[in-house]
Amino acid sequence: MPLFKTESRVHSWKVIACASAGIAACLALAGSAAAFEKATLDEAAAPEQAVEFDVYLPLRDRPGAEALLAQMHDPKSALYHRWLTPAEFSDRFGPQAAALNAISRELEAHGLQITEVHSHSLHVSGTAGAVSAAFGARLSTGHFASGKAVTVASTALKLTPNLAAAGAIIADFSGKIRMQKTSARVLHDPQNRESPIGGYWFDDLKQAYSYPSYKVLNGKGVTIGILMEGDFNPPDMKLYFSHEKLATPNITTVNIGTGSPFDPNGSFETHLDIQQSGGMAPKADITLYNLADLSDASILAGLTTIIESNVADVVNMSFAGPEAQYIPAYNGGVDYTGILGIYDDFFMEGDALGITFVSSSGDWGAKDVPAPACFDAAPPTPCGPMELGIGSPASSPHVTAVGGTNLVTTFNAKNPKDLNSAYVSENADFDVLEGDIFYGTTATGAVWGSGGGISLYYKKPAFQKLVSQRNLPAAAAKWRTIPDVSLHMGGCPDGTVVIDNECPPERSFDWEIIGGQEEGVVGTSASSPDFAGLVALKIESSGGRLGNENFDIYALAAAQAAGSGNIVFRNDIPGNNGHYKSLPGYNLVLGNGTLFGGDFVRGPSLPVAGKPQTPTNP
Repeated sequence: MPLFKTESRVHSWKVIACASAGIAACLALAGSAAAFEKATLDEAAAPEQAVEFDVYLPLRDRPGAEALLAQMHDPKSALYHRWLTPAEFSDRFGPQAAALNAISRELEAHGLQITEVHSHSLHVSGTAGAVSAAFGARLSTGHFASGKAVTVASTALKLTPNLAAAGAIIADFSGKIRMQKTSARVLHDPQNRESPIGGYWFDDLKQAYSYPSYKVLNGKGVTIGILMEGDFNPPDMKLYFSHEKLATPNITTVNIGTGSPFDPNGSFETHLDIQQSGGMAPKADITLYNLADLSDASILAGLTTIIESNVADVVNMSFAGPEAQYIPAYNGGVDYTGILGIYDDFFMEGDALGITFVSSSGDWGAKDVPAPACFDAAPPTPCGPMELGIGSPASSPHVTAVGGTNLVTTFNAKNPKDLNSAYVSENADFDVLEGDIFYGTTATGAVWGSGGGISLYYKKPAFQKLVSQRNLPAAAAKWRTIPDVSLHMGGCPDGTVVIDNECPPERSFDWEIIGGQEEGVVGTSASSPDFAGLVALKIESSGGRLGNENFDIYALAAAQAAGSGNIVFRNDIPGNNGHYKSLPGYNLVLGNGTLFGGDFVRGPSLPVAGKPQTPTNP
């Protein structure tokens, strides 16, 4: 079955000079550019080779689960915020005993055994020969560019009758990785706060976006989950938070399978997620769910742990992979879109437990995937255009998709000790790229910008109908659109078409620390954990979990449009993500807009963060 990854190849990117507002900032893509990687096959698997895999089963009574979620998120309902436990959800919507028994007998007849039963899946063990006998596909050993070993099926698996009747999905044996991390590295000359476009530390952003005062809310009692590949380096965390004179949050790691070790390249995204979310909610506990890679199998295993442990209150996912890469055109005629449905099942259960899921909307603007011919064994040159689409998991209606802007703040060139970072303006302009920096193909028309557009899989959720559709394409009336909200992401990565070595005007970036070094970074991988941290503050303020925040986001947007005194969103920011324009109101570049953080959490009466490194904003 198909899966995604972005750190599959590591490229050394050239440095370009980005002179803007009197500074030189050079941006380079962080890590890799080879999503949708296919494993290199080594040899046929021996029939006796031990094999383990998961079988995922769709929810029972999905309409009933959706109806329950609507009540749980309706303030007028008696079930409002009355969250379930994992056991209660499984009893109501998980597989029934009779179906499990039939599947077990069927698998045992082929020499396979169910060793664990989860709310969405069955863990199965056996041999390569037994898998071939059960599913009609020979297995081979292989490896990805990272060196990770993998077992690959020669053809699509043919499900046994009971598994087929249950709508089962097997996300192992595909030999493919589709997800990619949504950030880019910045190689820099300027020091902190040396221009009106950054680089920004977390407290700069908290002032600019009017986050709640640290004296009132700081995330205490809330757990933020980070689902990502690559462990973190504790000394770097101390350096980062102490830079702003703040204690390091409590950070722990839960390895999913083997997990991944800390690596200055492979953990770049992990550090960004922890540092941004932790900076927004410094007293929150942070749990890193450390994946072995960004394959579907690994991500689903991570979601299983998150759901069944039920520890995290809000979960950030700074990775994305085009929905289109599950359709037959990208998979030799085989339809793998059922995996998108399994993802959504996990997010639905998480919402029923009260967990809020947050995801970056992607950095490819409106054009998220090269034409299918670009992935042929011998693709033409150029191989075709970048095509419109949006990425998973942000596309799920049960996930809040976070897009991004370039931020401009106040800057006092005459007094470098003045840390004032008050909001001045934003733009959502895309950057034209010299080529496809996301996949390394010869596709034309690639851009850098806020990921947004129309789903090809998920229907329009009811909450999105609360906002005006007048500026949207006709298809948006039927299908889910993203993003939902936006915050700062920055722009001009290496590969941007520049003039005289200068970036387009007003391109901004954030700082992170990794390997003992300050590194600049851009991408919705920054805006997403920023929002996750804001949700943590809202959970603290509310005194309990929030579940699917999209219900409240769109209710607040509708109220604002109707004249509410609580102005939550800046929704008149100019911009274009390579196809769609950022027009007033809800749009496919920035969703409902960027946030006034305090107003989003509790309304205009909530005290907000002042200048960085002051008592309201340490």
